[in-house]
Amino acid sequence: MTVTLITGANKGIGFATARQLVELGHDVWIGARDAERGGKAAAALGARFVRLDVTDDVSVNGALETIGAAEGRLDVLVHNAGVLGHGTADGPTALRVFDTNVVGIVRVTEAALPLLRRSANPTVVTVSSSAGSFWAVTNPERPEFQLPTALYSASKSAATMLTVQYAKSQPGIKFNAVEPGFTATDLTAGFDGGRSPEESARIVVRLATLGADGPTGTFQDEAGELAW
Repeated sequence: MTVTLITGANKGIGFATARQLVELGHDVWIGARDAERGGKAAAALGARFVRLDVTDDVSVNGALETIGAAEGRLDVLVHNAGVLGHGTADGPTALRVFDTNVVGIVRVTEAALPLLRRSANPTVVTVSSSAGSFWAVTNPERPEFQLPTALYSASKSAATMLTVQYAKSQPGIKFNAVEPGFTATDLTAGFDGGRSPEESARIVVRLATLGADGPTGTFQDEAGELAW
């Protein structure tokens, strides 16, 4: 059975991804800061819960130790936890956004690497965004051109770059970033529209279930590789 950890998976795209991977037979661990919400989400899906706050080293290391003790390895890691940081772009907000969206990826990845190396087909998927693509935000024909999300966009640029750099430094592990599409979640509640988390989760699931010969170091949406 494929052992999978998804951060920030008690709601939104993370929850929908967890549901679809459970249905595919994965042994899914729901990582979430809130033990009550995370536990309920895991119970609803037939998954397992581990308390995981991506902004806290002790929490991250403890979560991976728990998974390691129970499973002995990790096959798939999905970096889904994130914050928008919409509004005033000040120092504290910038620190919070980058601590969650960027440093959190480093914390969890580094803690997970020993377990991923024990997998026969280790895979890491980062839920990034084309809001962090220079190509998209400078193109007036793209919706990202109008987004007033400087901190979020910058953090997603960094998240995609981390994906590329990890793919280069860890050639035995597949690292890919994904643009899931504009989705109606708590994160985007201030914006109108958006498709369902279930629809957006499909591209995450596709990259989380790549074969051993699958691509690495890419940034993709449902149509394929994206410029960024």
